Amino acid sequence: MIEVRKLTKTLTSGFHSVEVLKGIDLTVRKREVLAIEGPSGSGKSTLLGLIAGFDSPTSGSIRLEGEDITVMDEDQLALLRGRKLGFVFQSYNLIPTLTAEENVMLPMELSGRSASALERAHELLEAVGLRERLSHYPAQLSGGEQQRVALARAFAGSPSILLADEPTGNLDSATGKLVLDLLLELNRREGTTLVLVTHDPALSRLADRIIRLKDGTIVDDVALKTLKS
Repeated sequence: MIEVRKLTKTLTSGFHSVEVLKGIDLTVRKREVLAIEGPSGSGKSTLLGLIAGFDSPTSGSIRLEGEDITVMDEDQLALLRGRKLGFVFQSYNLIPTLTAEENVMLPMELSGRSASALERAHELLEAVGLRERLSHYPAQLSGGEQQRVALARAFAGSPSILLADEPTGNLDSATGKLVLDLLLELNRREGTTLVLVTHDPALSRLADRIIRLKDGTIVDDVALKTLKS
């Protein structure tokens, strides 16, 4: 599903260069839930951003379902993201001028699937317990409700891969657990491959596998569950 080979990322500022990722090799299987842990500055979010195609590596390759995204231009990447990827961010990233319903519909409308967008949005918002909040704008929702809308939006286009960067980072522990349970339940129901960056040990323990990054390298790779083929 995801194959990362000899991946490096170097950031340069003036005369100074920092090697953020140093030859990462990683394979994520279909429907696997992978947690990426590590201290601040270890390269977690950089790795996730490269897998998403938001940035380009210095060297190496990234294949999503056999397609090498490192050789794609921005138009090709945009099409691939619309077809294959869903995203959940720590900061929700909802569009403030759109209702919950409209925020969830947007990815489908942008990818040319307007006909089924409304029905799919209602299905997903009901799944995250927000059937009564369809017409509410983000400012009218709590942080937990906004993240639940963001979850529904992430799954709207039926992505094969979901990338989540600290999805419970802005929430209190009780709300974070609710959002986490919803994320994993939707992931199981939809059969999605999930890669998430987290500082939360409770979240990591629910994954199938944990990798730990330190100073841009993978220092640990632990399988918590055995995936069925």
